[in-house]
Amino acid sequence: MSERSLARAALTATVIFAVTIGLGAFAVARDPSIGAEFMTLFRDQVASQLLSDSPPVLAFKIFLNNLTVCTLLFLGGASLGTVTMLILSANGLLIGAMAELLRQQQGALFIAAALIPHGIFEIPSFLIAGGLGLLLGRVLMDEWRGGGDAAAAAVPLARLFLRVVVPLLAVAAVVEVFITPVVVFIIA
Repeated sequence: MSERSLARAALTATVIFAVTIGLGAFAVARDPSIGAEFMTLFRDQVASQLLSDSPPVLAFKIFLNNLTVCTLLFLGGASLGTVTMLILSANGLLIGAMAELLRQQQGALFIAAALIPHGIFEIPSFLIAGGLGLLLGRVLMDEWRGGGDAAAAAVPLARLFLRVVVPLLAVAAVVEVFITPVVVFIIA
């Protein structure tokens, strides 16, 4: 694995993610009830289970949730990248829909305050994990075509996941719980 191949795979993950964010935002701009449904689903399935926890427990739960998603992004490469692309797309649609709904209700500055502090760590980890998943899919295809050893190629990908993605997720979770709410409070 070269740095160029990782950069290309992460760029591909970024494009998939960005396009689906745009699609999610576009859908809500056309029909705000879609965003309201996403928000209700998010509130019922995710937020209600987290908000009663103490901040350290909340940070740990957020870290575990994001680690699970990033692990699935990476290991989704074993499906020749199909699962990786589906997870990138589903998260992009959800984020785009919720961001557009919040933009309509609270404004763009609120969204920036709610996303940027922890997002500068979380989003790159998500996109790197997606890029690693796409690379894993590629090395599997290469092996099936008779070139290379996918298991041997997966080892440096997994090491990079552990060295880069996991620490970024840990920092993002701490920032999301302890810093992002302060920034949102100042802005709102």
